[in-house]
Amino acid sequence: KRGFWKTPSLLCHRGEQDYLWAWSDTCCIDKDSSAELQEAIGSMFVWYRRSALSITYLTGVSDTNSFLSSEWFERTLQELLAPERLLFYTQTWSLYMNLRSSNHKTDVAVLEELGRATGIESRFLTNFSPGMDDARSRLQWASSRRTTRPEDIAYSLFGIFDIHLPVLYSESAEIALGRLLAEIISQSGDISVPDWVGEASRFASLRRSPHIKHHRYYLLPNPT
Repeated sequence: KRGFWKTPSLLCHRGEQDYLWAWSDTCCIDKDSSAELQEAIGSMFVWYRRSALSITYLTGVSDTNSFLSSEWFERTLQELLAPERLLFYTQTWSLYMNLRSSNHKTDVAVLEELGRATGIESRFLTNFSPGMDDARSRLQWASSRRTTRPEDIAYSLFGIFDIHLPVLYSESAEIALGRLLAEIISQSGDISVPDWVGEASRFASLRRSPHIKHHRYYLLPNPT
């Protein structure tokens, strides 16, 4: 299956870091089980937060290149914000920038690049708490993210906002995001939260990119 090829290298680096166990979100979730998928989506942020170490493999990033162009930053948010200890590895499974730090989230140079790649301030990268604070900023962070399954544009934000809603892959992306925005407004009391987003969907929240295949969607900031 997709992602299995990374497992042997992951296990090797797990051993180098003196850990007995490793878990991969690519391989260790039975996506054919709706119950397991619901639990995984609802628990993913907590799993990353409680991990002793999160290892991120950056496909396509060589030992001499910056990770600013990596697709990983277009596809993930909670995997970046949730872990307290994070190490980036290049396509050769070398530590990014050959930094022998035990945590790239404490490295000034890496934090500066992360800020440029994501638009997220370092204080959030190093000390993020899920919830409704700065709800609009959290939606803006997600504006450049894309997902293969349209509904995941909403589901992938459940942990960021500490929201627990049913995962219904039979619904449309618009309805999924509409449920998410309704819950954010209900809990935060801020009816202006979605004002910044685009106007392509009936929830004024989604726009389909004509340049990306596989029905990937973007949250887009309002140009006004």
